[in-house]
Amino acid sequence: MKELLESIAKGLVNDKDAVNVTVDEPNEEGVTVYHLHVAPDDMGRVIGKQGRIAKAIRVVMRAGASRTEEKVAVEID
Repeated sequence: MKELLESIAKGLVNDKDAVNVTVDEPNEEGVTVYHLHVAPDDMGRVIGKQGRIAKAIRVVMRAGASRTEEKVAVEID
């Protein structure tokens, strides 16, 4: 899942070296939180107009996680 998020983000940004994903352990509800860190100049590219790209990233991650019956959340920092 981490590799999926990294590959999606690297396809969107200009500074591919600044893309970093950290993973938190599942909380008491079983949700694994993925934190996506990008360069400040690329933040708009990852979020998109009215958050549409960020929503799409979250949908793709949830769809991928459903194959393994995981629960995931994506936070863009």
